[in-house]
Amino acid sequence: MAYDFWLLDLDGTIVDVEPQYRYDVFEEVGDRLGREFTDEEVETLWHGLGGPRSEKLAALGLDPGRFWPALHEAEDPGARAEATYIHDDAAALLDELDRAGRPVGVVTHCAPFLADRVVDDLDLRSRFDAFVTCSDDLGWKPDPEPVHHTMQRLGVDAEGAGVLAGDGPSDVGAAWNAGLDAVHVERHGPDRRGQCVLADHRVEQFTDLDETVFGV
Repeated sequence: MAYDFWLLDLDGTIVDVEPQYRYDVFEEVGDRLGREFTDEEVETLWHGLGGPRSEKLAALGLDPGRFWPALHEAEDPGARAEATYIHDDAAALLDELDRAGRPVGVVTHCAPFLADRVVDDLDLRSRFDAFVTCSDDLGWKPDPEPVHHTMQRLGVDAEGAGVLAGDGPSDVGAAWNAGLDAVHVERHGPDRRGQCVLADHRVEQFTDLDETVFGV
């Protein structure tokens, strides 16, 4: 089917960071928390592999109330933006949506002080008609409220045919909870993720999507 509007996740979906940046950040986090992180732990926590991060933190004996502030303190917006790149297939998706004239909104878990610098430095802000960052007040995916808020910013409603595309199970859950279809782009593979993520459309890259979804 052709979708009237598209919502997108940001990190892991449109953009990603170079591995060395992740390891450098977690080295600083480890200094703050008094423990070291293995490469596997870094990848698991950064990408949210194998289930909700809250469960992974608990399994590692980490207090979320200490971990998340330590992570944010360790990150520098300029360094984050410099280490961030746009996925080629995501750039192609944005080009396709622009040609089709479809409204595009972003709903991301990335903190505003990081997300704003990334999209501005990568010259992405003009590609989006709405840009929403989740928060404790607004909610976190798979809660549908951040999705509903983004739709309001776009000026669309559930009566239209909309879709949310992301790289994680929480993106799919947020889409379905908000009454939208879901695209899951698998950046890691089910073996590494530890599970197979169901969605209305499951692709390894956005260029695998059938052109009919763009309505052109």
